[in-house]
Amino acid sequence: MARVHPRRTARRRGLAAGALALALTPTLLLLPSSPTTAAGGRPAVIGHRVLGTSVQGRKIVAWHLGEPGKKKVVLIAVMHGNEQAPRRILTDLRDGPRVHGLDLWVVPTYNPDGAAHHTRKNAHGVDLNRNYPFKWRHLDGQYESGPKPSSEPETRAMKKFLSQVRPAYILSFHQPLHAVDITERPKFSRRVAHALRLPMTKLTCGSTCHGTMTMWFNYRFKGFALTVEYSANPAPAKLRAAPNKILGLFGGSRGA
Repeated sequence: MARVHPRRTARRRGLAAGALALALTPTLLLLPSSPTTAAGGRPAVIGHRVLGTSVQGRKIVAWHLGEPGKKKVVLIAVMHGNEQAPRRILTDLRDGPRVHGLDLWVVPTYNPDGAAHHTRKNAHGVDLNRNYPFKWRHLDGQYESGPKPSSEPETRAMKKFLSQVRPAYILSFHQPLHAVDITERPKFSRRVAHALRLPMTKLTCGSTCHGTMTMWFNYRFKGFALTVEYSANPAPAKLRAAPNKILGLFGGSRGA
C-alpha cells in the first residue's frame, strides 16, 4: 500500500474546502435582497427619497413603488395641512402589496408642518398651492402666496423632484370641494372622476387661481397634473377602494 504523506492529505483537504467555498459564493452573492426587510415591512416599496425639509425641519418623503421603466405617475396629498383624509390612499399603496405595471411615486404628506398643526398653510403662513412661479401674484389672507414665487422650501423641494422625475401624470389630492377638475384634458379627467366616483367640475378658483402646482407643471412639462378633490368627510369605503381604482386608470395592479 502506498503511504500517504500527512502534509499532502492536509493540502488536499484545504483545496477541497476552498473549492467548496468558491462553488457556494456565487449563489450567496446572487440571492436577491428582501424588499420587506429593506423597506421595513413594506413589500411595495422599492426605494424612497427625502425631497427636502419643511420650514420647521420635517422631512418631505417620496416613496417609490412599482416597476421602473413603466409609465411614471406621481400622487401627492396633504399640500394643505388640514386636508388629510386622502393621505390614506397613498399610505395604503405604500403599505400594501407590490405594485405592477407602473412606475409610481407617492408623497403622502407634502406639507408636514401644516399637517402637524392642522393648518392649510406652511409654518411661514404661506399657501403652498399659490407659491409656484407660473402666473404667481401677491395674494393675502387665506391664499397667502408668499413674498415671491418659490419662496418656500417645500415648493422648491417639490419643483426639483418633479423636474427630475418628469411623470406622465400627477394626481394632486385635496379637500373639501368633492369634484375632479375637468378644465384641461377633460377626457382623461372624466375617467378619473368615474373611477373614483366623484363629480366633475371646472375648478377655476375665481380670482385666486394663481401660482398653483398643477398650473406650473402643465405649463412647463409634457405630462399632465390633475386636481382631485374629496369631500370634507369622505366615506371610508370610498378611500379604501381608491388605490386599486387609481392603479387601474394607468394600467397597473398590485398583488403577489
